[in-house]
Amino acid sequence: QVMVAESGGDLVQPGGSLKLSCVTSGDISSIYHMGWYRQAPGKERELVASISMTLSRDYTEYGDSVKGRFTISRDNAKKMVFLQMNALQPEDTAVYYCRALQNAQIFWGQGTQVTVSS
Repeated sequence: QVMVAESGGDLVQPGGSLKLSCVTSGDISSIYHMGWYRQAPGKERELVASISMTLSRDYTEYGDSVKGRFTISRDNAKKMVFLQMNALQPEDTAVYYCRALQNAQIFWGQGTQVTVSS
């Protein structure tokens, strides 16, 4: 069993920055992929960024709306991921979820709220 927990969500003004963290615990040795997703009210959950957790080179993928503004990074030994968010806009307001893949299972955190507003 893998537990996933996000932190770092907050209220921030447009143009501001925020860094989210995701920690895992339990049987995490076989986690091979992690990512950030977000869900705004009335919208479907969407990919923000993802990263490989098994290779020496960290292959990353980003959603089109965050490319050039958000950066995902990892601590592979601890199976942690981070999301640096810059130039935040009101449309980035959402609950941000961390996802971990291990074997044939998907594990989600409870989410952390990011609100971008003046």
